[in-house]
Amino acid sequence: MKPLSLTATTATTCLGVGLAAHRAALHDNRSGLQPCTFETVDLPTWVGEVPGVDDHPLPAALARYECRNNRLALLGLHADGFEDRVRAAIARHGAGRVGVFMGTSTSGILQTELAYRERDPVTGALPAAFDYAATHNPYSVSELLREHLGITGMAVTISTACSSSAKVFAAAARQLELGTIDAALVGGVDSLCLTTLYGFASLELTSREPCRPCDVDRDGISIGEGAAYALLERGDAAEPGAVWLLGTGESSDAYHMSAPHPEGLGAQRAMQAALRSASLDAGAIDYINLHGTATPANDSAEGKAVAALFGPRVPCSSTKGATGHTLGAAGAVEAVLCAIALVDGFVPGSPGTRTLDPAIPINVPLQGAPAPLRHALTNSFGFGGSNCSLVLGVRA
Repeated sequence: MKPLSLTATTATTCLGVGLAAHRAALHDNRSGLQPCTFETVDLPTWVGEVPGVDDHPLPAALARYECRNNRLALLGLHADGFEDRVRAAIARHGAGRVGVFMGTSTSGILQTELAYRERDPVTGALPAAFDYAATHNPYSVSELLREHLGITGMAVTISTACSSSAKVFAAAARQLELGTIDAALVGGVDSLCLTTLYGFASLELTSREPCRPCDVDRDGISIGEGAAYALLERGDAAEPGAVWLLGTGESSDAYHMSAPHPEGLGAQRAMQAALRSASLDAGAIDYINLHGTATPANDSAEGKAVAALFGPRVPCSSTKGATGHTLGAAGAVEAVLCAIALVDGFVPGSPGTRTLDPAIPINVPLQGAPAPLRHALTNSFGFGGSNCSLVLGVRA
C-alpha cells in the first residue's frame, strides 16, 4: 500500500486525557488500573475506567446521542487540539472528501441496560425516551462525529470485537487508495458496561488483580475503556517527524467463537499480510505491540505466532497492563501508543507483568527503555478469529 501519514493523533484512557498523559505513563511503566467500582458492578476485578466521563455531557445540539460511549467519544476528540486538526483537514479537502471510520464493540449498550431498569412493569416496554439508534447502535458514534464535524463523506462503524478499531485503519486505507476520499478520521471508542464486565466474568476470563500479560501466573483480563483517533492523509500532508501507516493485514481464524487458534495461525497470517502490505520483511520490525490480553490461551497462541515469524530478536510488550483491554477501542489506542514509541524512540515495558512465562519464547522487556525505532507492528485479535495487524513507521 502507499504510505499514509498520521497527521494528528490523540488518546484518552484510564491513563488520562491526551498524548502527554500517555507518554508519561509509558515512560514511567505506570498502570491506570483500579479495583472495579463502576456503576452497580459487584465483581472482584480491576478495570481501566476513564475518570470524569459523566462530567462531560454532550452539547444540546447533540442531545439525542447522549450516552457514556458518545460522551467518551467527544471527550477524546477534544484532546490535543485533535478536533481542530480534523476541521482544518475538512477545510482543505472539502466536507464530502473526508471519511469517518470508527471501531467499537459494545458501543452504547450501557444506555440500554439503564433503560431496561425502567421498563414498564406490565408490558416490559422500554421507556419512550430511549433511542436505540442514537446510543446503543454501533453506528451512532460515527453518526455523532459526522454531524458534530459537518462531514458529508462516507461514514462507517466496524464492530469485530477487539480488532474493530485496528480494522478501520485498513478500511480507510483502501478508500484513500481508491481515491473516494482524501482524508479519513479513524479511531475507536468503547466504554464500560455491565454486559461486558459480567459477560467476561461468566467466561472466567477476568482477573482478580491487575492483568499480567505473558506472566507465568496470568489468569485473565482487566477490562478498560478508551477513545483514540488518528487523522489519515496522503503523504503530501505529512509534517516533519510524522508517523506513517505503512501496511495493514487482516485474517480470520475460522477456528472457534471465543478462542484463538492454539498455534496462532490466524495471527501469523495477519502479521504476514501486514508485512507484505508494507513491503517489509520481519527483520525490519523494531518493536511489536502485542494483543497481549493476559489470558492463558491468547498469550500462548500469540507468542507462538510471533516467535514463528520474528524469533526472539524483536522486543514485544503488551500495554494492556497499563490501560486495560479497551476492547473495540484497543486497536486505535495501541496504534497511538506505537506512534508515541516511534516518535520517542522508546520501547514500552509491561506494567503488571512480574515473571515471564518461559513457554512464550519471545523477547518481552518488563521495563521500558530507549531504543532506535523505525518500524513497529501492532496486533489486535477479536472473538471469532477476526485478526488485524498494522505496521507503522517513521522515515529516516
